[in-house]
Amino acid sequence: MAQRSNNLEKFWQELKRRKVFKVSAMYAGTAFIILQLIDIIAQPLQLPTWTMTLVIVLLCIGFIITILIAWIYDITPEGIKKTESIEEVKNEVSKAILVKRRIKVSNIIIAAMTIVILILLYPKIFKRDTLERLKSSGERISIVVMPFQNMTNDTIWDVWQDGIQNELINNLANSEELQVRQTESVNAIIRGTGLTNYASITPSVASNISLKLDANVYVTGSIKKVDTTVRINAQIVDSRTHDTYKSFQKEGSTKDILHMIDSLSFMVKNFLIISELEKGNVEFKVLTSTNSPEAYKFFILGKNAYYNLSPQTAINWLNQACAIDSNFTWAMWFLSVANQDFGFKPEAKKLALKLYRKKDLMPMMEKLWVSYQYSQFFQLTEAIKYLRQLEEIDNQFPLVYICLGWTYLRLQQYDNAIHEYEKYFELYNRWGLKPPWSPYYQELASAYHYTGQYKKEKKLYKKAELDFPNDLNLIYGEAVLSLAEGDRIAANRNIDRFISVCKYNSRSEASIAGNLADIYSEGGISDKAEQYYRKALSLEPDSAERMNNLAYFLIDKERNINEGLDLIDKTLKLYPNNDTFLNTKGWGLYRLEKYEEALQILQKSCDLSRQYGEYDHEVYLHLEAAKKAVAGQKND
Repeated sequence: MAQRSNNLEKFWQELKRRKVFKVSAMYAGTAFIILQLIDIIAQPLQLPTWTMTLVIVLLCIGFIITILIAWIYDITPEGIKKTESIEEVKNEVSKAILVKRRIKVSNIIIAAMTIVILILLYPKIFKRDTLERLKSSGERISIVVMPFQNMTNDTIWDVWQDGIQNELINNLANSEELQVRQTESVNAIIRGTGLTNYASITPSVASNISLKLDANVYVTGSIKKVDTTVRINAQIVDSRTHDTYKSFQKEGSTKDILHMIDSLSFMVKNFLIISELEKGNVEFKVLTSTNSPEAYKFFILGKNAYYNLSPQTAINWLNQACAIDSNFTWAMWFLSVANQDFGFKPEAKKLALKLYRKKDLMPMMEKLWVSYQYSQFFQLTEAIKYLRQLEEIDNQFPLVYICLGWTYLRLQQYDNAIHEYEKYFELYNRWGLKPPWSPYYQELASAYHYTGQYKKEKKLYKKAELDFPNDLNLIYGEAVLSLAEGDRIAANRNIDRFISVCKYNSRSEASIAGNLADIYSEGGISDKAEQYYRKALSLEPDSAERMNNLAYFLIDKERNINEGLDLIDKTLKLYPNNDTFLNTKGWGLYRLEKYEEALQILQKSCDLSRQYGEYDHEVYLHLEAAKKAVAGQKND
């Protein structure tokens, strides 16, 4: 073992003596510079797309050859010589000659290459889109509007150089999302620079003025005229990088000048405000499909209320967004989802159908999202097809993976669900962001639970608690996990926490009892579950929902099927066409082996579910079980 270690050390020393490492570093630096130059000139010279691949292959081959040559040969003042072995060097008579140390040419080359590489890397590492930086930091966008340049060759239009500037500033200043520098400040600096006419305001001058006023972006533009037609151009430019974010153009007759200025102001304002609002819309900005900042603002408010589990507030804001812009597809899509998730399924289905009928007028991404939402109510398995197409278009959009995970979860394909949810969380971890909604954690935890992956489930809850402390969904799941693992101490602690948070949130006693019943049922403690289902019903004896919950538990766990059927018959007298209650009765009849009756009831439940609500996979499975049982009886 010692001999092997000694050989490795000798090899390492030989690599250093023969300058293999130095040659490798120089080659790598040169290769990087070559690749950057190819990248820069490829587009202007219209080089074929395979050029970069060819260069990389050639550089890799060249690297191998260079390393071999570095090992075998040395470049000396006497020319290229074969490198002597370390034993030969030791046998030479060494002469100690004191010489003044000189800077080696190779070191100068390496230093020069390092500087060039840093210059090439600087814009890639440090040059960051100003609007993107502002969106991530939470700062307001500050803006300077320059006087517009009169390019009509008619001095009569000089008045509009300041006129357009002033109107734009006045319109933009009305927005709370923007900080607009005033006309007096801008023009004072222009005068201070000694400029006598606005044609002298070059991009460099405009940038310097903007930076002096501590503005992130500036607006510049020009006025052109042909006969009686006037054209106003405007650009929004990054003050630091000189990059143009957006160009605008309005054209009309000379008598329409004020209307054109107002329209131009509206376009600039909307672009900047929507850019500002996108800071609160990291995950969904890819699907922004409105030019109305008011509609977009209501959409953001509705989305945030949705994630804060405030159903009515979310629905109200989203309704306002749709009222302002009836073609705001994403707002209507989210409104359908909110109604669906918060239990208003008929309204959700109506919205999904309304969107689906207009899908052929939409861009591809919107069409696919609308088709996905439509499939939630009519053919759930089709949802996966649309989501896979969306993944092909953009595999960095987290919502695609959440929707895939949720769809697989509803289909009880838990391994597939886990795979998609994990991809969602990987994206958020990479971005350094917190997922917006605690139920996403709970849904993945449920999939882990159903597949018996308790260790992963427990680890996920620890992470989730950091992002969403004292969240009821998470405490609920932790309590179920503790019961399933047989850890009564942890279970009691989590159940006590759950009760405490429920009371803090003013939950009713019946609601708390019902939740505890669900916890014990999922945790496999049926006696305690039945005790709490009965308690919840005793606190709200007229509640059809409480009756159904107890009835389904008694039937599904086969504790007292006849009592369960008696209870569900009472609820069906009040709500004869409720698909959930019919499913409970059909399942009870199936448990009693009354398969023909069960099939009729379950078929009705399934039909009503599709008619008024979303696809219910549990109802589907019950129906399929009844069909199979009836077919088996006929074969007998």
